[in-house]
Amino acid sequence: MLSEFRDFIAKGNVMDMAVGIIIGAAFTAIVSSLVADLINPIIGLAMGGVDFTNMYAVLSGTVAEGASLEAARESGAAVFAYGSFIMAIINFLIIAFVVFMLVRYVNKVKDAAHKEDEVVEEAPAGPTELELLAEIRDALAKK
Repeated sequence: MLSEFRDFIAKGNVMDMAVGIIIGAAFTAIVSSLVADLINPIIGLAMGGVDFTNMYAVLSGTVAEGASLEAARESGAAVFAYGSFIMAIINFLIIAFVVFMLVRYVNKVKDAAHKEDEVVEEAPAGPTELELLAEIRDALAKK
């Protein structure tokens, strides 16, 4: 059973998946930083400094006027955090676009490599060994 498990782990698919998960986690951190640290401030600036994350409606309970969403949640009030949902949608769209651009680039690179392989395969074939031997035989027979 142990040897079967070792064979399973050593297969390429499992190792490829593990590498993909590790790289995916690192890529998620990069894209999340891109969205939170670079793109969201630009969106906020373009929209007049509006910060969606602190937009909410109090469903029940009391919350101090102008309190942040975190303070409203800590006070025990039931809040409808529509601003966080809007930011989650914006973040998703940005992340999906970045992933789309990455996949598009990878596909272009693969297509270019595939076209290079086709060019190599389409090179005109010279005479075969049998044809060359037949030509030599015919040339020697003429002499």
